[in-house]
Amino acid sequence: MVSSPKIAKKHLIIFTRYPQPGKTKTRLIPALGVEGAANLQRQMTESTISKVKKFKLQAAISFEIRFAGGNLTQMQDWLGTELNYQLQGEGDLGKRMENSFLSAFNQGAQEVIIIGIDCPGVNAQVLAEAFEKIPNCDLLLGPAVDGGYYLIGLKRAIAQLFINIDWGTAKVLQQTVDIAEQLSLSVASTATLADVDRPEDLPIWQNSQQ
Repeated sequence: MVSSPKIAKKHLIIFTRYPQPGKTKTRLIPALGVEGAANLQRQMTESTISKVKKFKLQAAISFEIRFAGGNLTQMQDWLGTELNYQLQGEGDLGKRMENSFLSAFNQGAQEVIIIGIDCPGVNAQVLAEAFEKIPNCDLLLGPAVDGGYYLIGLKRAIAQLFINIDWGTAKVLQQTVDIAEQLSLSVASTATLADVDRPEDLPIWQNSQQ
């Protein structure tokens, strides 16, 4: 990858995927078609980055784009050359998040938050609340309506939080909280918000664009 710009003590990581038709938002293909699902991935990524840039104007943070699919040139052609891009790498979602946290902490970050692009409710206000709460807990979670989470924040790498999780299911949040309890971690949360993963979720996105 390109050499990483210096990252701040407060660092935000955006997980996304290059919007290749047929390879992204596959659960929405029955409703939107192959091109439509990829186009939604594109729009949701652009919307998330726009909100993060707005938040960055008021907060001393750095951020990076962790992507799957496509390559660096395709990402830069799409979103511009000035952003910090890193590959998500191999493994399941948990392994990729764990490695992203490790990378950020190894570069000097002290408070790191990962978000996806599937939750239209994530805005500057939610991100501000997240970075306010993270100093006072071991684990910060943004609960999703579907039983997962749209945001996770840590002050140190904790590998156990990403092992034996049934990713993509309604068990993810509770399994993560259970592990945190076993490790005696203090847990804080931001507001519960809805992801856009399935055809019945599409009104959430449409309403957010009005």
